[in-house]
Amino acid sequence: MSRNELPRISFGKRFAKRFGWTAVGLLAAFAAAGSPARAQDAVEQFYRSKNNIDLIIGFTVGGGYDAYARLLARYLGDQIPGKPKLVPKNMTGAGSRIAAAYIHGVAPKDGTALGIADQSIALEQALGDSGVKFDSRELIYIGNPIVENNVVSTWYTSPIKTIEDARKVESTMGATGYNTSAQYPQVLNTMVGTKFKIILGYPGGNEVNLAMEKGEVAGRGSNSWASWKATRPDWIRDKKINLLVQVGLKKASDLPDVPLMMDLATNDIDRQAMRLLSAPTVIGRPFFTSPQVPAERVKALRAAFEATMKLPAFLEEAQKMNLDINPVSGEEVQKVVADIIDAPKPVKDRLASVLALIERERSK
Repeated sequence: MSRNELPRISFGKRFAKRFGWTAVGLLAAFAAAGSPARAQDAVEQFYRSKNNIDLIIGFTVGGGYDAYARLLARYLGDQIPGKPKLVPKNMTGAGSRIAAAYIHGVAPKDGTALGIADQSIALEQALGDSGVKFDSRELIYIGNPIVENNVVSTWYTSPIKTIEDARKVESTMGATGYNTSAQYPQVLNTMVGTKFKIILGYPGGNEVNLAMEKGEVAGRGSNSWASWKATRPDWIRDKKINLLVQVGLKKASDLPDVPLMMDLATNDIDRQAMRLLSAPTVIGRPFFTSPQVPAERVKALRAAFEATMKLPAFLEEAQKMNLDINPVSGEEVQKVVADIIDAPKPVKDRLASVLALIERERSK
């Protein structure tokens, strides 16, 4: 056979022959190599066709959750393939459980709805709270922009200036529901000996703030330190609020003199219970989407969140708004939620027995 008569062998066949690959294996390899690009294209086409993503905010306008949500809404869409616009919508009630339940059970399961709700919902579920009517582990977490300690605060005109004062004098604390704003004062009452009277029913933190100003309540059962700095920096500057205790796994660097709640425990089981109560601070301001959203869209949303957290324009605006940024990935938030729900039973039982006193007191 002459040189000109040699059979033609395609590049793919020559490549396969040289490296010992079968034609089927070669085709499979090429297909696998192209699949990420095709998945990216599919995600981009999907979001371009939808135009908008609803961002459901579980609290009223003007509070910390709302501030972080609206800031993220201005930047996240440009990092998602297809560049959909995020549309913030406030859906208040039941300490943000209504918003979380909507994302879990009612919103489309296609990645066109995101939510932000109270960090304590996973803990409430872990403790058997009948008000949480969904499994928070089934929500798909996209990320948290800020690991932040929470604080129990009183208004400057209140006689309660320190946690020691709270052991001696009864004072009223405003709460938005059976969340941290009620849980912290109750745990402090039972485990530390404070004399807080919890006033439930405020629709959001902004309303509790107004109630403090008017003298309706002496303080606020919970707010994040980052939120105080962002939404009421003048109150901090003018010493309008007293910080009685901070809740987290370690002290905030700029609150060295405010006691950590866990450090007030007088026995080991109470300390473990307080640590469990403090763990949701890692969940922070959790952004999540509905169960059953396709994996490639979840991956794109999480990647977009992480990219947004590094954007110079986003970080600059956050700084101007006094919003701290210390992000946690969606995968890590997902793990913390599961760890809280799967905590040791004796610890959960101790904490649950204390928090049950909130409902018992309300029923009197």
